[in-house]
Amino acid sequence: MAKRSIVPFGPQHPVLPEPVHLDLVLEDETVVGAIPSIGYIHRGLEKLVEKRDFKQYVYIAERICGICSCGHGLGYCLAVEKVMDIEVPDRARYLRTIWLEMSRIHSHLLWLGLLADAMGFESLFMESWRLREKILDMFDETAGGRIIHSVNCVGGVQKDMDSSMLQDVLRAVSDLEGEMKPVVDTFLQDYTVQSRLKGTGILTKEDAVAMGAVGPMMRASGIEYDARLLGYGAYNELTVEPITSTEGDCYGRCEVRLKELFQSFDLIREAVGKIPQGPVSVPVKGNPSGEYFVRIEQPRGEAIYYIKGNGTKYLDRFRLRTPTTSNIPPMVEMLKGCQLADVPLLILTIDPCVSCTER
Repeated sequence: MAKRSIVPFGPQHPVLPEPVHLDLVLEDETVVGAIPSIGYIHRGLEKLVEKRDFKQYVYIAERICGICSCGHGLGYCLAVEKVMDIEVPDRARYLRTIWLEMSRIHSHLLWLGLLADAMGFESLFMESWRLREKILDMFDETAGGRIIHSVNCVGGVQKDMDSSMLQDVLRAVSDLEGEMKPVVDTFLQDYTVQSRLKGTGILTKEDAVAMGAVGPMMRASGIEYDARLLGYGAYNELTVEPITSTEGDCYGRCEVRLKELFQSFDLIREAVGKIPQGPVSVPVKGNPSGEYFVRIEQPRGEAIYYIKGNGTKYLDRFRLRTPTTSNIPPMVEMLKGCQLADVPLLILTIDPCVSCTER
């Protein structure tokens, strides 16, 4: 009988982009169990609704995580707007959608670079992050910030995009699409990449459902669900189809995210082609009274935003369930049976966002 040992993994590790800590139960080099620990970077952000009014809190929500910044601001604003029965202008809905899809591109390219780095594929890492710079430049031009954008507000958006900006976005998307094809070929066809990803970290469709997996991790196990189908923003007027894979392994999760990049390119083109003229925000009067929760599709998966207002400018409660929170249980399950050397790759394929999880 193999001797069991417990090996701490993280919170500081050369492969991990953020502090994740796991106690790995090993038999020789095989993982037979994993115990996660979270809370290293807890900042008490949800408590701040008691000290910042509901309009100011948009900027706190955006800072829950830099990579997911645009989605966090949007999810919070949608919840407040539902409570206050605010009708957002059509142009603002389209602008929100364009920025959110740009955020998805930026997040997926960042993740692809981190995955390549975890495999020691430095040139692929540099190429992924070089392409990511193009979309960050578009954020800088259209929103005024590369990471924290502060464009969402209760009642619409803070800024508009004129026709020249929209054309710049389209050109950036076309350039990215052309330059992405060699990167996609490498990720999906290179022998070294396939040898590390294929057949590793398998999450069955049944386990994905039972454990509440979300986002690309869920869709890579063959589940056709995408919160964008709920129709928030302008998605009810755009063509959205869930991108899935039947592999259920690390390779499948990589494939889903690569294909979602090209889906985002198409959605941005469609949104720019359909965007109506008009105002980008409406006046907000009164204070929120009541409660509501909304679901949106962040780059990492479905996120839930809950607010409770009491009729004053300070909310009683704000609560957020992040995609990584949902994906940790299935991650722990799929670690069982893997080799110790594959643990960093398995953790990365859920695209962990610990800042979001440890608010």
